[in-house]
Amino acid sequence: MDDKRLAQFLYEVGSMRRLPRMHRQTLMVSDTADNIASHSYRVAIIGWVLAKKEEVDPAKVVMMCLLHDIAEIRSGDQNWIHKRYTEVAEGEILEDQLGTLPFNDLYEVASEYEKRESKEAQIAKDADLLDQVLLLREYEWEGNKEATVWLHGKGEDTENRQIATMHFESSKELARAVLDENPSDWWRDLFTNKRRDQ
Repeated sequence: MDDKRLAQFLYEVGSMRRLPRMHRQTLMVSDTADNIASHSYRVAIIGWVLAKKEEVDPAKVVMMCLLHDIAEIRSGDQNWIHKRYTEVAEGEILEDQLGTLPFNDLYEVASEYEKRESKEAQIAKDADLLDQVLLLREYEWEGNKEATVWLHGKGEDTENRQIATMHFESSKELARAVLDENPSDWWRDLFTNKRRDQ
């Protein structure tokens, strides 16, 4: 086993914490907590939930979710304006990045995700989209008007685009539940002004 190559890879993965997500430019937010690593973490949890709902291997879906943006370590994240003017050799990045490891499992999982042919890959993509819905709902809750437009459309275009492109009805149902909840609802029933020992 080539521990030197694995050590380099683990440092590279750690650098995901320092990569901001570029939708910050168009959403006009300065959210330093939103980075490629934090996004991938929540996508992985969402992927596990969706995999359980769709009765497929949650471990495989979680790995796809954790790896779904790993090429952005080398290419950077591009928002939809950047993508108009840039080309990214994502397949080449994945081959250099994951294909050079002493085992090729991660490369195979990441490549399967990129093809979007398997149910697991489609669930992982739905998880990615659902994280975007959650994030936009959080920003909307904070008063971000642009996030509201992204979530609910503008004028007659009122269908949420993330939900519309999801592959599975179970993903869409969960996304609609996200929109019906407020981001702070999770702690409302936990709140108390009394300590346990009182």
